Amino acid sequence: MKKLYGQRAYVQSAGVKNDMEIDGFTIAVCQELGIELSRHRARSFDEMQDWGDDLSQFDLIIALSPASQRMALELTRFHHLDIEYWPILDPTGLGETREAKLAAYRQARDQIRTRMLERFGPPSA
Repeated sequence: MKKLYGQRAYVQSAGVKNDMEIDGFTIAVCQELGIELSRHRARSFDEMQDWGDDLSQFDLIIALSPASQRMALELTRFHHLDIEYWPILDPTGLGETREAKLAAYRQARDQIRTRMLERFGPPSA
């Protein structure tokens, strides 16, 4: 998101559970597009609140899994947030070889990129 749109919006990665480390295959396929994720960390929704992020400051949650969609819907009981569910391929556990795994991760990466372009328009200059 930041690579495509820069500072147009404040973006925070969050998930249902604390997956602080980003998967190595994710890092590799994003690096192919010039996106550096090796130091990136995702936090849980609970951690965001514990660390001082006020969820009411956000306008939109994009859920990429049914579990994150359920969690986001639960949050809307307390905060007015728009929620969109983007059913994206979960590449974890797919593929027998390194190349097959990378192909699955590329497919998921490209699905997310396509959805961002459809939703938010062309990248910033």
